[in-house]
Formats: sequence, C-alpha cells, structure tokens
Amino acid sequence: MLLTERYSDQISGVLHCYDRIIIQGTIPGICFAAGMTSYLYMKKIRIFDYPKFAAPFKDEIRNNAEDVASKNGLEIEFVRKRNVRKEKIIEKVINERGDHPGLVHILSAMEACPSYRPWHNKKTGKTYLKGTQGKCLHYYFYLIDEDLGLCYIRVPTWCPFRLQIYFNGHNALNSAMRKEGIQSVIRDNAIFQTESFESAQKLSNDLNIKHIHEKLDGFASLYCPAVKHFPLSYHWSIMQVEYATDIVFKRQEDLKLIYENLTRTAIHSVKPENIATFLGKKLHPLYQDEVGNNFSTRIEGTCVKFKMGANSIKMYDKYGIILRIETTTNNVSFFKHYREVEHRDGTTSMKLAPLKKGLYSLGPLTRILFNANNRFLKFISDIVDPSAGIKKLKKVSKTVVKNDRPFRGFNFFSEDDMKILHSLISGEFTISGFQNRNIRLKLGSYSSSQISRILKRLHTHGMIKKIAHTYKYYLTRFGSQVITMGMKLKTMVIIPELAKSYDETA
Repeated sequence: MLLTERYSDQISGVLHCYDRIIIQGTIPGICFAAGMTSYLYMKKIRIFDYPKFAAPFKDEIRNNAEDVASKNGLEIEFVRKRNVRKEKIIEKVINERGDHPGLVHILSAMEACPSYRPWHNKKTGKTYLKGTQGKCLHYYFYLIDEDLGLCYIRVPTWCPFRLQIYFNGHNALNSAMRKEGIQSVIRDNAIFQTESFESAQKLSNDLNIKHIHEKLDGFASLYCPAVKHFPLSYHWSIMQVEYATDIVFKRQEDLKLIYENLTRTAIHSVKPENIATFLGKKLHPLYQDEVGNNFSTRIEGTCVKFKMGANSIKMYDKYGIILRIETTTNNVSFFKHYREVEHRDGTTSMKLAPLKKGLYSLGPLTRILFNANNRFLKFISDIVDPSAGIKKLKKVSKTVVKNDRPFRGFNFFSEDDMKILHSLISGEFTISGFQNRNIRLKLGSYSSSQISRILKRLHTHGMIKKIAHTYKYYLTRFGSQVITMGMKLKTMVIIPELAKSYDETA
C-alpha cells in the first residue's frame, strides 16, 4: 500500500508538477566556432576582424538594458561578490514592491561565457575561429510574468549570446489556476492549499509548451536585441529540470510522526542499483559516473538525496507539511522513450532512443519523471510499514503444498536463501524481467535445473510471476515488499539488537 493510501485521512492532496525549469537559448548557425566562421566568410568579414564585428552588439545590449531600466524606473545593480545569492536580493525587492506582474529588478555581473578567438593554422594555411572560454558582463532581468510567474533572463553581452531563462512550474500552475478561478495558497514554489487538487493536476498535465515557446521568443527579442541581426531565431533546449510529487499533509504533526523513520530507512536501504531503477535504468558494471546518497538539513527541512551522474532523486519535508519527492536532471538525454528516429538513408522508424534536448521534450519527460517519483514512492512505502511486512514474512517462511508437492519457505538467516533473494532485488531486472540464465549468472554455483526448482518455489509463494509466452519472470509487488522488509528487519533491527545483547552479557 502506498503512503498516500495508508495516510489518506491525514493528507489534503497529492500534486505532480514541474518545479525548477532552466531553458538555454542558442542561435543556430553561430552557436559553434565553425558556424560563426562560415557566417563571417559569407558576410565577407575577415576572421581577425571578429572582435571589431562583435563589439557593436555588446554596446547594443548594454544600451538596451539601460533603456529598459530607465523605462521601468529601475537602477541596474552590479553584483561584485561571487558568493552573493541573487535570489535573496530579488526576494527582498519583491517583499517591498509586491508580487504583481512586471519587471522586478535588473542585476549585472561579470561571469564566464563561451566565446571565439581568431586563429591562423600555419600548417594548413587556413584562418578560422576557435572556441574559447572568457568573461563578459551578463544582465539578469527578473520579472513576474502573468503566465509563468517569477522568471529571469540571463543575457551575455558577447557573442554567441547564449541565453538562460528560468521559470518555475508551480508558479506557472498557480497562474493557470487563478485564471480558472481555482483558489490556492502558494509559498516558496509549493502549493500548500487548493480547493481542488484534481483540477490543479489536470492543469499541470496540460502544460502548453507552444505558449511557453512564444514567451521565450518574446523575452529574447525584448532583452537581447542583437538577435535581430542574424537570420535565425533562438533554438530552445532543456538545461535543467525538476519534477516534484508533493504529498500535502493536513497538519505538520502528522508528517513529523513518519518523516524521521522515512529518511532514516531510505538512507540505509537505498543502494546504487535501486537509484538506477528509480530512474528507469540498469546499473551496468562499467558505469563510471558518481552514484551515491547525501543527507542534509536546510531551513525548509531535512533532505535525503540519491544521485546518479547528472541526475538525482531526493525527498524532503517542505516547511514540515509537504513531503516532496523530486527528480532532477541536468541531461535529459539520459532518459529514453519511443520516438521517430531518422536514419542516414533518409528513412524513419519508431524505436527506443535518447530523449531530445529540445523544449518540446518537456511533454514526454513529464511521464518519465512522474514514473521515477512513483517508483521511489513505492519503494519507501514498502519499507516503512512493518506490520503488513511481518505478516507477509510469516507467509513466505511457511511451507506451501501444491499438487501434493511441498515447497519450503524462505529463511532470511539462510545464506543460500539470502543469495537468491539478493539476486532478485538487485534492481537490474526491474525494467525487463529475468530468465533462468540471468539468475544462474548471478548465483554462479547453481545448475540450470536447480535454478528452475528455485523459480518454481518463488512462483508458488507468489514472489515472482511469469511473463506470458516468454521464458521471463518479474518480481511481484508482494515479492518486492517481502524481500525489502525481511532485509530491513534483519539488518536494521534484529542484528543490532543481538549485538547489543551480546555486548551487555560479555
């Protein structure tokens, strides 16, 4: 039983929604060194005149920023220190001005940016631009949009004018709810109360990406006028995105009673292979990126975080009343889905392929990240309900007779039984199931016929189920609950208590 079902009388509602979204804008054709080189040749501009070519654009962006500030009665605030949090500055401004739509503030700062430098290759005799990393003045235009809520547009003053735009899905949802006349209470990018979680969820699911695209084009035109000098408009891609599942409790006391046990159990029970499973992956032996967990305490609440490369899934209590499960990705191509793929010969086919980084991938990404949150929710739901788990443990430990043939139960203190159960719960079989040979390779010293008898025993006890018309099996929900609970009781309760008793008598 899921937490949301077990504590339904203590929960106001559940909401799945995008949280932090950062979109990157690049101008096709000039966003890489070879493309800008070709553009200069096409315009008959000498490569070594590139700095002279780019300088007027810098002045145009700076003049535009000053003009925007003047029209809105604002002064551009230069941020000198690197450790200053821009969000804190903006929060203070909003507290003074209010949260009505419009331009809030403009910040500027010297920050790193990609750029180009002229280069002459003496070996080939060719002159071209090379990519380099430099520093230039950046403007941060903070505004409250009537549809997207609080946003910022980060505009560099030097070519190739790579934009960065932030908005929050919860703020966008709150704006949509206001337009529909749905009352809600929002605080720090979280909806604490609403008259209809069902209506809010429907609006969240109906994210209008085309409308967002139009908004981004408008921001680019308004705050980066240099783009009009090039023949192409901005291409928008996903730089970072968070998708949250918020379980909103009626009272802080109700969440407090279960949250400490949730975090403690999760930090001890979640293994690297589980993290991969949450994210819909198998943990390959050759995987090189970081996989691990982290526990931290923040002002908003305590947080337990599980990381796999550029992706993570975390759980925290937001202001003590919302249990939030949140999947974050800095590389959406980590995930795969069925889509149309174009081949080199010009033909197309539907196949499982990495998600594209374009803005419109927010659509299919919704279901992928929802499933990641839901897998994590199922996992922690299985490991925090000892009463139901103990009953199930008793059930699988007893001998079952089927067709006059006895099938003995599973003993969580038997080394052989534990090897079998560990192989099933390892996580790599969650997505596509397993066969006799998979388990045989995991266990090593068992023959094919021995594995067949083990599978029959697991099947009889209801811990695995056969996929129709195949030789594959998958772990049932019951099997997952039993194995997880058995390991938890053994490693976190029984063994520590036995060790304690031994120390006291020694």
